[in-house]
Formats: sequence, structure tokens, C-alpha cells
Amino acid sequence: MNRLYDFIRRHPTWVDSLWAGFLLMLSSAWIIAAFTAPPSPRDPAPLPHETGQQIAMIPIALALSLVVSLRRRAPEKMLLLATGTGIAQLICDVGPFPGNFAFLVIIFTVASRHTRWASRFALAGALLAPTIDTLRWPDQPNESVSAEIFGTLFMTLAFVMAWVLGDSLRTRRAYYLQLEERAQRLEKEREAQAKVAVAAERARIARELHDVVAHNVSVMVVQADGAAYVLDSSPEQTRMALETISGTGRQALAEMRRLLGVLRSGDAGRRDGDEYVPQPGVEQIADLVEQVRGAGLTVDFKVQGDPHPLPSSVELTAYRIVQEALTNTRKHGGPDVGATVHLCYGDGELCVLAEDDGRGAQHELYEAGGADGLGHGLIGMRERVGMVGGALEAGPRSGGGFRIRAALPLKGAD
Repeated sequence: MNRLYDFIRRHPTWVDSLWAGFLLMLSSAWIIAAFTAPPSPRDPAPLPHETGQQIAMIPIALALSLVVSLRRRAPEKMLLLATGTGIAQLICDVGPFPGNFAFLVIIFTVASRHTRWASRFALAGALLAPTIDTLRWPDQPNESVSAEIFGTLFMTLAFVMAWVLGDSLRTRRAYYLQLEERAQRLEKEREAQAKVAVAAERARIARELHDVVAHNVSVMVVQADGAAYVLDSSPEQTRMALETISGTGRQALAEMRRLLGVLRSGDAGRRDGDEYVPQPGVEQIADLVEQVRGAGLTVDFKVQGDPHPLPSSVELTAYRIVQEALTNTRKHGGPDVGATVHLCYGDGELCVLAEDDGRGAQHELYEAGGADGLGHGLIGMRERVGMVGGALEAGPRSGGGFRIRAALPLKGAD
């Protein structure tokens, strides 16, 4: 059954030609009856018995069969052909016969398409054809006027219903087409959203990798340089530097394990042994400052306001801002640089201020990210702050050094 339905959908003209042949057979039987049957005034629809009428029926029947056969391939042309055939039928005085069923078919077909002039023309024909038929070939004299009016109204209703069904089919096709287009559009939007999500996830991973690697490696480099400098003169300081390098390396590995755990499981925590450890937050900023002080950087750390629980995204953002600021101070501040870190708890936001009195970063690093690919830490900070709906100010201080100030709103942050 499905194969038959698929065949019909793939070959609509063949199916229409089959129906056209059946209609032509009925018309042929009518024509043969017209040639052979004697005239009978009692017939409700008398057969044409004049030779001209009988001959005219042949091309009219062929034309109407052709209308049915090619109705879907060329509906507008077949509508015009049916109109011309109807006019010829009026002129030749060929009364209604089975071939006139083609008028219903072409009206339905044209109404189901999107050519508006053809649909309106077909509707006008559907309204006028029954009345013209009644006026051109009235019923027998013994028929009442009410019967003729009823018959005309019935035929008009039949023609109009054919147009209504076709127009309903057109509307339904347009609705299904709209649904398909909407589904395709939604699919494209889902693909675009998936690409945006992938890009955002890649950016987040890049920020995490930069924050973890840049900070810890910079501490290890500073300690390694110091250890090499005092290797012979101060073995105790060398030992302490190596211990700091070892501890920083372990911390970096723990951070990398946490990040890899996030990538594998999608969890926000990190795995240390068999337990998950929370992401760093404002409480770990003090440990971060102590670690940096141990690396030789003077840091003044203050907390203002009443500390209270913060959203995890705000805590992680504040920690990463301080971490990146101190890393940049070590990288760009120069010798004898000092840094200041202030946390200010407000009613609706957390303010993070990190500044130093050193040389400061180059202009292109905090404005455009650098043509050589540098400045990713500040770019990452701007992205982090933007994700929580905050504002970031980064640039050189008026008296020298570099300042980073971030306002992190608490409302709406996850």
C-alpha cells in the first residue's frame, strides 16, 4: 500500500491521465448514445440529435479529458482551456454531459494553488456556470420554477464546494510548509546556539588554563631564579625556594586535575583523591596573597565591609582577578614593586581593587590584547566580569603603576 502511495506521489500526471481516460470513456458512451438513440422528449436531459451537435461533442470531450490529464502540470493553462471549451459548448449548443465533470476538477485544482488570479477566476466561474447552464438549457416545460431554482442552487453549491476544498488544501499546504520552515529555522538556531556554547566553553577553558598556568608558573620561575642566585651563598633560602616551587607545582597540578574533571564530568568542583574540592573563592584570596608574599612580592591586603556569602561565580571571578593582577605585577612591575589588594563588601556588589606602584603593563596589552598574542589575562578578566554582569576598569595609575578595579553585582549572579 505504501509503495502504491509513493508511486502516486511520484507520478501524478499518470494518475490524472488514468482518470482522464475513464472520463473520456463515459463521454464516449454518451456520444455513442447521442448518435444511436432516438429522440425522446421525456428524457430529463435530452441527448443532442442534430449532426452538428454530435460532431462538436467529440473535440469538446477530448479537450475536457485533456484538462483533467494535465491539471497539475499546467493548471492555469488548463483553466483557460476549460473556459474556452465551455464557451464552445455554449455556442455549439452541446448540453451537459459527463465530460463536464472536468470543470469541477479544474476549479478544485486551481484553488489549491497559489496563483491568485486563477483562483479568483475559478471562483467566479463556479458561481456563474450553473446559472448559465440553467439559462442555456432549461428543464422540461412541466418542471416548476422552484425546481429549477433548487437545481441551480445545488449545482452552484457543488462548484463552490470544489473551490472551497481546493482553497482549504492550499491553506493546509502553506501551513505545513510554514511548519517545515520553522523547524528548519529552529534547527539552524539550535546549531548556532550549540556553536556559541562550544565557543563559550572553549573561552572558559582558555581562561581557566591561563589563570592556573600563568600564575603558578610565574611563581615557580621567580623562585627558581632566586634559588639559582643564592644557591652557593644561602643554602637555607635555596631550600625554602625549592619547597615553594614544589608546593606551587603541586597546587598547579591540583588545579589542572580540577579543570580536567570539569571537562570530563561537567561538574564545577575538582577532584582531589576521592573527594571534590570547591573552586577557589574570596576566602582563598588570603592564601593567594601569602603565597605571593612568599615569592618576594610585597602585598597589602585589606577587607572592608561585612563579609557575607557570595554567589560562587562572583567568588571565582574575584579570586581570578586578584590572581591575574598579582601575576601581572610580578611580570611587568619591575624590581621593588609593591601591590595592594582591597575587597569591599557592599549591599549589592563586591568591589575588587588590585594595584601596584611598578612600571605597569604596556599600553597595547590592556587595550587591544597585543599584536603578538599577549594580554590574554586582561581579556579573560573582562570576559569573566561581563559574565556576572559587572564592570572592569584596567589601566595605568596616574602616579605610576597599574590598577585593576572590578565591580561585581550580587543580584542575578549564579
